[in-house]
Amino acid sequence: MTATSSENLNERRAYWTEQMELGYEMVEKLLSFPIDECNEGFASIPAAAEGAGVEMLFSTSKIAGDLDRVFYIRESLVSDVIAIGRAMNERSWVLKVEDGFRSLEMQRTLVRKPEVFDAILQKCIWECGGEIPPVEFIFRRATVMVANIPKIGTHMSGSAIDISVFHQNEIDREVWRGGPYLEMSERTPMRSPYINDIDLQNRLEITELMESHGFMHFPFEFWHFNKGDAGDHILNGDSKPARYGPVNWNPQTNEVSPITDPLVPLNPLSAIEAEISLALERTR
Repeated sequence: MTATSSENLNERRAYWTEQMELGYEMVEKLLSFPIDECNEGFASIPAAAEGAGVEMLFSTSKIAGDLDRVFYIRESLVSDVIAIGRAMNERSWVLKVEDGFRSLEMQRTLVRKPEVFDAILQKCIWECGGEIPPVEFIFRRATVMVANIPKIGTHMSGSAIDISVFHQNEIDREVWRGGPYLEMSERTPMRSPYINDIDLQNRLEITELMESHGFMHFPFEFWHFNKGDAGDHILNGDSKPARYGPVNWNPQTNEVSPITDPLVPLNPLSAIEAEISLALERTR
């Protein structure tokens, strides 16, 4: 490895570490932020888009195993998503919703999904110069990258969507943002210096459109936007209690109830340790 490439690698590692630690600082703010759950129900984004005549796309992949994605969010947020989709159509784009609400089981399973966990582990090993770090370190990174605690997971509040955007006249061509949905690298933070100017401009234009309807971007993932929850309040400097927190949702009755223990990790240290062993086995 040349001196130049070694310096570049060290810079990338330092940037990634900085971003992950900033992400954990936000996690700590989310954990302590007050919630005054409003008990608002959920509504279907696909049904609303069809009813409004707005062209949108929805992911067909599974969360993990046989768990389908759930394209529902809080009722009063759906009209904002439809307005965003319409605005994108007006500029010949199509909004693709990659993910919406996640139950505790969906989120717990997502953390352990082999493709996801393997990527987290390999990124941790890369960050640590090829060494396998302690389980506590991997737990800390997983908390930032895949919300291993209900209180910090705005998908579990029904107040977040993950998105991609495609060209309306070339529906298979993505409005490229420097990486695909669920990219886990130093290109993942919204303002990463490791993407080109065009890709950054795409990110910022999409973000401007989302935020014009109140959906704030999560600084450490270019695809994640949320509204009305603790993350939204923190990013906007609003100290009032957030109206949406992590909930259990009954699709049959459309009733919600706050999660009993929102600070308890979905996958404790022992579970993460077991997943590390399984992930290492998969690499052999």
